[in-house]
Formats: sequence, structure tokens, C-alpha cells
Amino acid sequence: MLDSPIDSSGLAITRRRLLGATTLPLVLPLTGNFDSSADAAEPNATSGPLNRFPRMVHEYFVNQVRLAQQRNQQTFASVKTAEDARKHVDRLRAKIRDCFGPEPERTPLNPRITGTIERDTYRIEKLIFDSRPGFPVTANLYVPTNRDLPLPGVVGTCGHSLNGKAAEAYQAFAQGLARQGYVCLIYDPIGQGERSQYVNEQLKPQLRGTVAEHLHAGNQQFLVGEFLGMWRAWDGIRALDYLLTRKEVDPKHIGVTGNSGGGTMTTWLCGLESRWTMAAPACFVTTFLRNMENELPADTEQCPPKALALGLDHADFLAAMAPKPVVVLAKERDFFDVRGSEEAYARLKNLYELFDAPEKVSLFAGPTEHGYTQENREAMYRWFNGITGISDSESEPQLTIEPDETLWCTPKGQVAELDAKTVFDFTRQRSIELGKTRGEVNGESLIDAVHHVLKIPRERSAGPDYRILRSISSRGYPTKSSANYAVETEPEIFSIVTMLTSQQWLSRPPRDGRTATLYVAHRSSDAELREEPMIKELIEAAPERRFFACDVRGIGESLPNTCGMNSFDDAYGCDYFYAIHSLMLDRPYLGQKTFDVLRVLDWLNNHGYDDVHLVGKGWGALAATFAALLSEHVTQVTLKNSLVSYSAVAQQEHYDWPLATLLPNVLERFDLPDCYRVLQTKKLKQIEPAFA
Repeated sequence: MLDSPIDSSGLAITRRRLLGATTLPLVLPLTGNFDSSADAAEPNATSGPLNRFPRMVHEYFVNQVRLAQQRNQQTFASVKTAEDARKHVDRLRAKIRDCFGPEPERTPLNPRITGTIERDTYRIEKLIFDSRPGFPVTANLYVPTNRDLPLPGVVGTCGHSLNGKAAEAYQAFAQGLARQGYVCLIYDPIGQGERSQYVNEQLKPQLRGTVAEHLHAGNQQFLVGEFLGMWRAWDGIRALDYLLTRKEVDPKHIGVTGNSGGGTMTTWLCGLESRWTMAAPACFVTTFLRNMENELPADTEQCPPKALALGLDHADFLAAMAPKPVVVLAKERDFFDVRGSEEAYARLKNLYELFDAPEKVSLFAGPTEHGYTQENREAMYRWFNGITGISDSESEPQLTIEPDETLWCTPKGQVAELDAKTVFDFTRQRSIELGKTRGEVNGESLIDAVHHVLKIPRERSAGPDYRILRSISSRGYPTKSSANYAVETEPEIFSIVTMLTSQQWLSRPPRDGRTATLYVAHRSSDAELREEPMIKELIEAAPERRFFACDVRGIGESLPNTCGMNSFDDAYGCDYFYAIHSLMLDRPYLGQKTFDVLRVLDWLNNHGYDDVHLVGKGWGALAATFAALLSEHVTQVTLKNSLVSYSAVAQQEHYDWPLATLLPNVLERFDLPDCYRVLQTKKLKQIEPAFA
């Protein structure tokens, strides 16, 4: 989540402009005006693409997240005793580990101090340590001077500041803690401060803002089964490992705090690491449901895979350290909904009461906007001081904010000059390794793998119900008339199907033959029926085949207009928003779209069409590929601009395929060439394949 106003550029990032001047064009753009507003009157051929269901996808996801929250609440309702509470906490820790995956190997930290800054009551040590081999973390260690040792320690985690640990708010809390007697280690997050992952020869960041770096690296990682949130959290765990090596630090008093994206990391670290003795997450803790209802996107690392499917919410990560002391710091004017903060606190308070420790959990809501401002920092100091007794100060000491360069741990302010590895380097290497161990996947093994990765059920109910939509004339299609149907692929979700006809058709599809062509659109079947030359060629080549085109959920007729106006192409917009929540629900968005195609094929079969030529373009070619593998009704396949392989995306530093087209851990099980090889038996034809 953006740490406004420190990095306010992120919301304007689009997939076209993600890489700035070096970007490739958005993959497979269509011409025309993609205005996603619904057409109130009869549109004509010059109108933008039809969009009669713009809120469908959002309301579906709101309901899915609400159901997940209800399951979570039902689970907690059974926790009634201290023994129940202890077992509940153990279960939460296991679920959190399931989300984040196993810890990597604890390799040598190789700590090195590159400089020291002496101040009146503390010193700042410029520290670099390796959280993974060849993967340096830049940090500042604030150490009080002229104090009796040992002292309480705190790991500080940064929000989305472009300059990382040097941002004023983060310097402020680290320095404020040091002046009160705490040893504070604050480190640069991946993609921020001195740890930009994408820099040019002048060591300047290539991507526009911290959000862009997190999304670009994190979305790609899913292909190889990694989660950026675990990488971010592991940096914090290794920071703690280092802090505990210092003789100045009392291991009986170890805290963690951070704001916004740092509040996220503080929250996750509470669930992943048992050595903390106190915590103060700021400007993050609410509920997943409030974020969904409020159309609030969050970064890749803020959305743990399977979290919603496992029944986890923000409060559960803090509950995992119960009954150790924790204060939730919120803001009245924050985009993180304070109502959700109150709901999270109420849940925690009930749990702590079962541990007979209600005083060890608290909520403080500052009156101002998002940020680790002074009132919230002082609430954190009071909380930690009440636990450690190190200071009785009620207000923040006078601070001196240092220039960024003063705090640099590297000569020029970027670890890239140290020949450091990047997240992408690890992703590429992992993809290569998986390719060697995976080998070719064929037959039933491939079908099993596709079902598993896309989370598509093997059994489907009888052919779906459907609506007949009001006819719209003068759309400029290759045929004189058309008919529109809303096929209900699952409750609340419709795939919009257009049938091209030579005469007016106001009723159900005709039952006059067995053969049909089904075209799966890239962005909008309405626009592509007018603009894609392949469609006219298909009709002319096989006039005996009834021609249908469909929009799967989230494009064309159900393209959302949420997360701000016309945000679909934003890297941080609505398409990403539903794709990342799909991973949290353990139902990849592409798997849902593939299911839509399968249900349309079932619908066609119900009307007698059991010999279908399945055609897909661009993003639609992916859903068509998987549906063709899984449906016996598909006898022929044509793919235009289909992605060559997921390996190509994983092994190329810059890529343009959005998260909605990517699959979690797919490269452990199969790759697209496996699918294309098997589809040769269905007369596969590929036209102008697309690379990453």
C-alpha cells in the first residue's frame, strides 16, 4: 500500500508506463476507445466497447471475502477457554506458515559496518548484512551511548518511502527510540532506499516508484512458487538475528514496529517469528473485507497467498503472538479503514481476555491522516516504555533529521554497485532449475497438473442457466445481426456470449447443427468482433460453423470500473486487485476465467454443439488453451498472440503480462509448451505467438 505522501506516484503507474522510457507496449493492445461506462441508450458502431455488467466482478469478490470472514468468525466463536485459546494460536501459526511457505536456509549474515555517525546521545552505525547469499540488506543501527547495558532492542520496518530508512518519519521513530534508550535497527525494504532492484548504468531506478518495484518483482515470483511477502519478512527476521548478536541488546525485550508497508511487515513478522516480546504495527491493521469493500489495492507482499482460503485476517497475525503485548496504531483519516482496526482490536481483546491478559493489547487511533506522525510515534513509545521501563517520557525527544546521503551504507546509495543479486536473479535461476527437474509433462499428468494449478474442479454441474439480453443493432459486426446471452458460469458470475447471425435472432441459440466456433476475447469481444480481421477469416473459411464469441469475467462486458476511474490498465488497478485477491482465495483469476470458458462450452453442448473450434486471442488464448485441454467438446484450436511460455516471463527481467494471466507455482508442474504439444492432437494452429 502506498505510503502517501512519501511515494504518491504509484497509483498513476500503468502497465504501459511501468518501465518509463524503456517500456514495451502493453501486450496485444486493441484499437478503439475503451470507455468502460455502461451504454444507457442503443449504441452504434462508433461507441466504445459494451460494458453492461461493470460491477459484477467487484460484488462477487466482496461476497467471497465476506464469506471468508464469516468462516473466520465462526472458527473463533468456538474459542471459549484458555486452553482453546492456546490451541487456536497454534493453529494460526500453522496457517500463517502455510501461506508464507518454509523459511529459507539461514546462511551467514556477513555483517559489515561501513561507517559510524556520532551524535549527542547515540551513534548510527551504517550496516550491511546478507539476508540470503549475495543479497545485501542496507540498515542503520541506532545505539544509545552513555547507558547501562544491555538495552531493549527494536527492529524498525519502513513503509513505501522512496528513500527507505532515510525518510523523515522513519528516521524520526528510530532516533526517538534511541534517545529514550532503545537499540533500533531499521533497514531498507526490497525496492526502496539503497535496494532498488531495477537500476540503469547511472544507478538510477528504472521503475516509477516503490509500488512498481514490488509488483514487478513480486508478480513474477509467483510463477516459481515464491512470495515477495516472505522475502520481505525474511529480511526482518535476519535483521532480528543480527540485532540479537549485539552485546548492547537485552533479548528479554525485543520489539518490532513499522508504518503502512512497514505496518504490514510488523504484522506479518508477529505471525512468523516467535522471538518478539512486543509489537506496534501502524497504519495497516484493518480487515481484508474492509479493503475489498473500499476498493483499496495493496502490494503483492501485502496479500498472502491462500490467506482468505485459510480463514486468516489481519488480526490473526497479531493473535499468533498472544498473549505478548501488542498495540494497534491506526488513524481516523487513513485509507486503511479505522472501522476494521476497531474490529481487529475487538477480536484480539476477546482472545487476550481468555489468556487473562486484556491489558496487553491496545488500540490507539490518531486524529490525522495516514503516516507515522508524531502522535502515533508517541503512542508507540509509551507502549514500549510501559513494558520495558527504560523511559518514562510522555513525548517525543527533539530530533535531528539527517540528509539521505549521511545515512547511506554504500558509496553511491545503491547496492547494485556492490554487484548484488536482485530478486529477479533468484527468480530466473529458480525457473531454470524447475525446467530441468520438471521435464516434459504429458497425458493425464498434464491434465492433473492443470486442474491442480488452476484450481478447476473436475466435476461440473449440468449445463448452466442463461439470460437472453436485449438485442443491440448497428455494432459493425461481420454479420448482419447478432444475439447476446449472459451465461451464468457460477453464482453471481456471467460470461457474455455473442452469437453472430445473418438474420434477427431474439431467442435461444438454434439447434440446427453440431459444429460451432467459440472465440475467447483478449479484451472485449464486442470490440474485437468489429476490429479483429481473424474473425472474418474464420467465418468465411467455415460458414457451416455457428460463430460465438465470449467475454470471460473481468473483461469486455464485465470490465470493472473500480479502484478509481478507468484503472484497469494501472499496474495497481482493478485488474490486479481482483487477481491478487484470487490468489488469497486460492482460486487463480486465470483459473476462474478458464472455468468460464468451460461452462460456455457446456452451454453450447446443451444446445447440440459438440464439435467446437475454440479460438483465443492474447489473454483469452491462455483460457482457451486450458479449456481446450480439459473439454472433450473441443476438436480444433486456434491461438493468436498466445504466450510462448511462462518460463519466458520468469526469465526475462522486464515483462508485460499482468498478474491476471499468471499462475502460482506453475513452473513446478508444467509450462505452456507442454499444453501446446498435447493440443497438436486437436489441430492446434498458432498465429504470431507473443513473448514476455
